[in-house]
This record gives sequence, structure tokens and C-alpha cells, in this order.
Amino acid sequence: MELGSALQFLDNKSILVTGGTGFLAKIFVEKILRVQPNVKKLYLLVRAADHKSAIHRLHHEIVGKDLFRNLKEKCGVNFSSFISQKITVIPGDLTHQDLGLHDSDLLQLLCKELDVLLNLAATTNFDERYDVALDLNTLGAKYVVDFAKKCAKLQVLVHVSTGERSGLIVENSYRMGETLNGVTGLDVNIEKQVVEDQLHLLRLQGASDKDITIAMKDLGIQRARLYGWPNTYVFTKAMGEMMVGELKDIIPAVIIRPTIITSTYKEPFPGWVEGIRTIDSLAVGYAKGKLTFFLGDLEAIVDVIPADMVVNAIIVAMIAEARHQQPQTIYQVGSSIRNPLRYSNLQDYGFRYFTKNPWINKDGKPVIVSKVTVMNSMDSFQRYMAFRYLLLLKGLELANAAFCHFFQGVYSNLNRKINWVMRLVDIYRPYLFFNATFDDLNTEKLRMTARTSLVENDMFYFDPKSIDWEDYFMNIHIPGIVKYIFK
Repeated sequence: MELGSALQFLDNKSILVTGGTGFLAKIFVEKILRVQPNVKKLYLLVRAADHKSAIHRLHHEIVGKDLFRNLKEKCGVNFSSFISQKITVIPGDLTHQDLGLHDSDLLQLLCKELDVLLNLAATTNFDERYDVALDLNTLGAKYVVDFAKKCAKLQVLVHVSTGERSGLIVENSYRMGETLNGVTGLDVNIEKQVVEDQLHLLRLQGASDKDITIAMKDLGIQRARLYGWPNTYVFTKAMGEMMVGELKDIIPAVIIRPTIITSTYKEPFPGWVEGIRTIDSLAVGYAKGKLTFFLGDLEAIVDVIPADMVVNAIIVAMIAEARHQQPQTIYQVGSSIRNPLRYSNLQDYGFRYFTKNPWINKDGKPVIVSKVTVMNSMDSFQRYMAFRYLLLLKGLELANAAFCHFFQGVYSNLNRKINWVMRLVDIYRPYLFFNATFDDLNTEKLRMTARTSLVENDMFYFDPKSIDWEDYFMNIHIPGIVKYIFK
């Protein structure tokens, strides 16, 4: 398989990106505009009430970010006109037919002109409301495929997803109705009906918005675990993959499954990141002195991959599929097979970095960090919680009863915090004791093809073997999250 020139492929192409304000979408847009300014048009689908609101989001949430500083320097005074010429931002909604587009002329233009459709839209919250996650992650994928079928000259549909199994996670597609635990009966239409029935019942009961949100979150976890998935996010994304596989028909399509995405490794500069990602929440809590213990297996592999490598893999996979159409291919983009990283490494890097560069708290004092207490089983965690907090909570409950609810505020606050921690542990438990590696045989074949036949192979790097994890975390990633995430 020959890939040829990526820049030649991107020249004069029209590309639609859903989830246009997302982390990966911004990096994708910046990369394309920087390396191939002769791209014809980037259409960015964003949630917005109208075109004016969409333009505001473009300038404040996308091109206004520090991520675009190199491109701004390259373009100089022509930056704004270049952006206006190359980017068309579209107010839309992935949870509706035709992606929620109301402009019939624009809809007709897209169907006529689009060469590539990149679906990055998703809610990645593990504890999302089930109705929200089902609409966006599952039914949204259906609407994207339906729209792709209307595009007369579409060369490739790229759907970005996630992977979730135990053991060796292979690059296989999900069959419609397939489950992780073998339980039969999974049907997207039934799941949609379950949501509608539950919402109808809650409204009949006069439930508050808060109660409805809690009930929808609980329903998502229940339905996911019924079929073997640990949380609502990966369950609804898996069903989204099923929709793509079932409905795509003859559309050339690839599915990209990144693992935990971290800050940029090289481009447009090292260390750019946005939003608190999975492992970054641990770093923030630890540096600020709020994370005093860790629940999990320190020798477990944590599969991470820098964001610019994910974007490069997306672009190369896009080119490979467009030029050599094959049966639907899945590419898992991670590091656990080629260059494994362990939680013990993260613990060491965090301790060393924040010992040398302590966080200064709001009182102007450095936060002194120490090695955290590690609990390597749920039993040890439950004993710790019982000894440290639950006995205190029980004492407050008794005192509250004896003193006419004098301690009600303190009791309620502690009880709420304990329930919140226990819920988080319940949701994240599969990842804290995650015993799996992501096979990347297809991705490695793509890398090998790129090495031998992609003209600009060095420009579109995505080999995790090239990463020195110690250097990356100590000199790139942790400084990046301190700069862009810490408040």
C-alpha cells in the first residue's frame, strides 16, 4: 500500500469536523492549517444557537487559544483573514437528522463538496446522564453515518471512539448487539425506549431537575454494567461503533480508538493541554496537597498517548483509507504494547517534579508533597475509609441526635463528601485496577507503511516508542498542566 504525499492529499480538500471546540479537534485544525494552508475548507460543527454564537465560539474557544500562536506568527497580520477564508463554523447539533443544519443551501453545498468527514463529537464524562450520552455518543454516530451517505464525493469517514475490555484488547469491531459479558438482548432502540420511559415516569412523579439528573446517571451505570461495560461513556461509545459498522454500507470508514490522551509531545509546541484529563486530575490533587492516598495497583500499565500523535494517526489513517479502500479498519492508538508506562512511574515523576517545583497556594506558601499512601485493594480502601471517616460520621450522627441536630450541617457536609468519594471510586475502580493492554497491530502496520511510502513521514509521527516517558512527564507534560490547567 502506497500512501504518497499527505500534503498533496490535503490540498484543496473540504473537511467537516464534528465536535469542533473539542481538544483533539483544535489540534487537528491547527495542524492542517499549519502544514497545508492550501486546504480548501475546514467546516467545524459546533453547538450554538445561531451563526453569531458559533463565530464567537470559534474566536474565543478555538483560534483564540495559545495552541494557535505558531500559526499566528506564521501568518502575521493576515491571520484573521486566513482563518475567515479557511474555516467555516457551523451551528448544529449531532443529535438531530442532517446534524441539526437548518440552512438548506449550506446543507446542499456540504453534500456536494465534502471529501472527508471526521467525527470527534462526544461526551467523555464517565458519569454522564444516560439520555445525554446515548443521544450524542450512540445516536449521534448514526446521524453522522446518515449524513455521510448523502455526500456525493466523500472519500472517507473517520469515527473516533474508545476501547474497553480486559486482557488483550484487540482491534476488532463490535457486532450489533454484542456485549462484553455475553448477556443477550442489547438493542439500541430498546435502550432509547428505556430512557424515554424512565424520563416519562420521573416527570409524572414531579421529580426535580436535580433528581432527574441523578436518576439518569444511575440508569447509565446500571445499563452499562448489565452488559459488561464499566461506565456510561464506554458503553455508549461501543454502541456508537456498532451503529457505524451496521449502517455505513459502502462508505469508506475507519475507527480510531485512542487511549488516555495527554498533552502535545512536539507540535505545534510541547506541553499544550486543555481541560483536566483522567490522570491530570491526580496530578492536580497531589500538587495541591489534597491527594493523600492512591487506590490502585502501582504496577498496572496506564496507557497514555500524546494528543499530537493521535491527530497524526488520524490523518495518516484517513489518507490510507481514502487511497486504498478496505473493509472497515480499526486503529488503536496507544502505548501499552510498544512502550508501557506504569502508575509507579507516574508516582515517581510527580513526587520528584513537585518536590523541586512546589505549587504555591493562595496564601503564598509552597505545598510540601510526600509519597502518597497506596492501597492496592478495595478491602484496604474500605478499611481506611471506615477507620478515618465512617466512625467519625457515626459519632456525628449520634451527637446530632443527642443535641437536637446541632451538628446537622457538619454531618450532612461530611456525609455528602464521603458519598461523592465512594461514587467516584465505584466509577473509576475498573481503571484503578486495569489489567489490559491495547493491541495495535493495525496501527503498527500503518506506521510501517508510513515509514516506507509516506513522503512526509517525519511530519506525521505517531510511534510511542520514540517517547522517553521520564523526559516527557518531567519536562513537557507536568509543566504543561501546571501552565494550562492549574488554577
